[in-house]
Amino acid sequence: MNSNVIFCLDDDQETLFLLEKELSYFKSHFDLISCHTIDSAIEILSSLPQKEQRVALFIFNYSRDEDQGVNLFINIDAYLAANGTRTILLHDQPNVELIMQAVNDGRLNYCMKKSAIKEDLKKIVKKELTQYVMQYCSDNLLQYCPLLEHQTLLDAHIESKLAGYRSCFIESALGVPDEILAKQLIDGLDEYFNLHHEHKVRRCYQENHILTHEGKENSYLWFVVEGEVALLKRDAAGCAHEVARLGQGSLIGGMSFVTGEVSFSTGVTLQKTLVIKLNRVLFSHVMQEKNDLLPLFSNYLLRHFNRRLKRSISTEVKLQQTLKSLEIAHKQLMEKEKMAMLGQLVAGVAHELNNPISAILRNSHTLKDTINQLINVDFCESAKEKANQIMVNALLSKPLSTADARQKSKAIEKMIENKNLARKAVNMGLDNTEELLFWRAALNDQFTETLQHWDMYYQAGSLLRSTHVCAQRIADMVKSLKNYAQPDNETMREIDLHEGIEDTLVMFENQLKHFNVIREYGDIQPLRCLPISLQQVWTNLIANALDAIDSNGEIRVKTSECIYNDRKGVQISFRDNGIGIPVSCHKKIFELNYTTKREEHFGLGIGLSVSLQIIEHLGGRMEVDSCEGQFTEMIVTLPYRSVQEI
Repeated sequence: MNSNVIFCLDDDQETLFLLEKELSYFKSHFDLISCHTIDSAIEILSSLPQKEQRVALFIFNYSRDEDQGVNLFINIDAYLAANGTRTILLHDQPNVELIMQAVNDGRLNYCMKKSAIKEDLKKIVKKELTQYVMQYCSDNLLQYCPLLEHQTLLDAHIESKLAGYRSCFIESALGVPDEILAKQLIDGLDEYFNLHHEHKVRRCYQENHILTHEGKENSYLWFVVEGEVALLKRDAAGCAHEVARLGQGSLIGGMSFVTGEVSFSTGVTLQKTLVIKLNRVLFSHVMQEKNDLLPLFSNYLLRHFNRRLKRSISTEVKLQQTLKSLEIAHKQLMEKEKMAMLGQLVAGVAHELNNPISAILRNSHTLKDTINQLINVDFCESAKEKANQIMVNALLSKPLSTADARQKSKAIEKMIENKNLARKAVNMGLDNTEELLFWRAALNDQFTETLQHWDMYYQAGSLLRSTHVCAQRIADMVKSLKNYAQPDNETMREIDLHEGIEDTLVMFENQLKHFNVIREYGDIQPLRCLPISLQQVWTNLIANALDAIDSNGEIRVKTSECIYNDRKGVQISFRDNGIGIPVSCHKKIFELNYTTKREEHFGLGIGLSVSLQIIEHLGGRMEVDSCEGQFTEMIVTLPYRSVQEI
């Protein structure tokens, strides 16, 4: 019996049989439970805790008593055994109300057609179970690798181990006095070598025994268990001076042992001294087999180096050389951690996820209201067909420039007899006079009302398009977070720059509707770039402009061709009439963690720094022109193709 189960509820026996057949692949690690009634499902769910089993995945389709089935699906978390379960909703015909309720309640992970079970079920179940075990079985991820998404689980396992090491590295010796830390380290070494008697690491030296020689190579590390050691340093005349005395718990030869450089000083015993002596090979074996000592040693070594820096050395010592040696040792110990990089990336991604997630939530609420209205619209057959066409076109349409939209709306304004409705008709693609005459004659006195309904279909399509764009951005950023130490592997491709800017503006439309947005799109060629990364730049610039303007705010987006570094390119500017930026801050705004945002606005000081890196990676530049109290203009210049591709 496995501790995790896949639970299938379907009132169609044939579907249950098909599910059991397709899911048999997972039986080695997940028990499979099937039932075809609500009552039996509830009984089984209630009994699972007694068997110490949890529901990892709940696959649901129930049409016999729809209200009872919906209630079970929406409230599946109420059962102890199903708390946190992943959910898949099967359907023949989509129940929009059920789907929206499940989405709003956060209980739907995937929705699929029953007809796709044979083709897609195994792949979808793999993905959902992978997410479940990463959250609830994090201690045993490797055992699921052969069955589920191998690379995802392997990456999560490695990251978990690294996170554990980072935590241990920082916290294990935090606030612990040097004496206790040294004792823990020495006791750990003694414990290891008591089990490995073949290594004679404890040595007892008499007075005046030399451990390290200044200027000579050193291959050993000494931990002083008892006794005292003096460190001697020669001056320019060759005379030795005592610069430090080290007693019980001290480390001798640490710098040269780690860096491979010659010894900085000569270490001499001042009395009978007991030490633990390790060479590099033996030290490596100890740290690999007893890796709980590694963070202790790392902290202890850093403290040792820190004390060395603080010591007052009376002889002529080249301080720069000491600092350089310390830096090398520090890098060797800390380079693989990349803690600073991880922290910056996590903060950046969290900051960037806010806008697309907010847009998706807004779109979901708006779509719910819009769909409810569209369901109640009574069209004739031809008008209904046209409405569906308008929605499909909205998913694929490219934005018109402000000038073009204004010109086309004026041409049909008299025919429609409503300026606002004429602009909406242009957006829907109804700017052909003959087509409008046809529909006016066909619809007669219902023409205006039908146009209003068609606009609802257009808005629904636009919202779906926006949601897709936001979801794609989120997926890309999450992928970049997983590969935080790797460069962005997004592929270069040609895009319509205006389309990308419009997609970004849509995400901010809830805020932008309070302000005046002016588009001045020039005649430009397709741009070869990293589309998602570039959209991140537009997001940062628009968000910054919104934070800078007040109630009478205006944002002007302008594009035009230009010559950049003797090559054709495009210039994009975002200008606002907000509070402006002082001249003294023009260069600082691109620095990491620097922000000019007012107290009531959230800002991490990351956006412009990241944006500048993206633009420079594409071979372009980013500049700022601003007058305090009047305006700010962010100007991005990009070549149509980067130098590397020419």
